[in-house]
Amino acid sequence: MDDRAARSALKRHWDASDASDFEAEHEIYHEDAVLDYPQSGERIRGRRNIQESRCAQPNKKRFAVRRIVGSGDLWVTEFVLTYDGKPSYVVSIMEFRERLVAHETQYFADRFEPGPTRAHLVEQLP
Repeated sequence: MDDRAARSALKRHWDASDASDFEAEHEIYHEDAVLDYPQSGERIRGRRNIQESRCAQPNKKRFAVRRIVGSGDLWVTEFVLTYDGKPSYVVSIMEFRERLVAHETQYFADRFEPGPTRAHLVEQLP
């Protein structure tokens, strides 16, 4: 898959995620795709199981992509996922095989207050 096609597929995926279009959101995955959530110790196998796990979540979700970087079969998306108004900062690592995602790992982080010992060294992000 060339980089332009991969970036386009990722844009469609994240746009569909934000619109809660569960069919379009999961077109990017191989039938035997694996999704890992290391922080909770979960692994979900299979596109339909990944889709079902997301459909079952009762939260209102919004996705705001900050950037997509990658090349070839490895792509990383940094985004803010807002669950019921509470933002979580997420990194998604997607590995492609035959033009579809074969493996994805997502890492989540909540916002925290800056440390006072470095306050004189930093600026706040918008």
